[in-house]
Amino acid sequence: MDVFPVPDVPEVRPGDDLAALIRERVDLRPDDVVCVASTVVSKAESRAVDLSEFPPGPRAREIANNLEEVTGDQKDPRFAQAVLEESTEIIMESPFLLTESRFGHVGVNAGIDRSNVPDADILLLPRRPSESAARIRAELPADGVVVTDTCGRPFRHGQRGVAVGWDGLAPGRDYRGETDREGRELGVTVENVVDELAATANLVAGEADGGTPAVVVRGFEWGDHAESDAHFRDVDGDLIRQAVREWSF
Repeated sequence: MDVFPVPDVPEVRPGDDLAALIRERVDLRPDDVVCVASTVVSKAESRAVDLSEFPPGPRAREIANNLEEVTGDQKDPRFAQAVLEESTEIIMESPFLLTESRFGHVGVNAGIDRSNVPDADILLLPRRPSESAARIRAELPADGVVVTDTCGRPFRHGQRGVAVGWDGLAPGRDYRGETDREGRELGVTVENVVDELAATANLVAGEADGGTPAVVVRGFEWGDHAESDAHFRDVDGDLIRQAVREWSF
């Protein structure tokens, strides 16, 4: 399997055709999976906005004030309002905002970014990243497209690449019903392939001011395995979320 960045992608502006920007810079093959950073998807979809678009309500002011008391840092209630509007649930309010986005992703601050946004205050995640992936893939000669983001995970230091949207491949490779080398049947093993592809892409995409927003994974083979459509955990079966809901800082 080969992994390489799409070179010389320019600063993406609202309305830009991401598929065309990628096609112009690399000769794609049918066995390619193209991983595209959510930042450029959001920029193309006009998701870079100013905080003035989020006049804070009482709830946002309360959240900002509470965070100021806990952290000692000044918090903008307009940012808290943006997080509220981009979330279906505030899972944890302190010492940071852990939220569920409107498409099911759980992360800090609804995934709102302040980095590399030259013409606005903040960058929101794409509204429906899998639909974005489908639109990009429709214009590319590639097997799949994964929209990626970076976030921290429980019990680990640092950030890693994760998939927030995908098209052309199932999110999971399902080993349940297969056997291990001792002939024991596997009952729970489902490999999250789109997250692993996103993390692989992030290794060569880079971060900060040297990052590149699109990476090609060439030659990935699914193998003779079943598919799983599961990616984000169902709330009822997410024991960690249920525990965090009851926890207070």
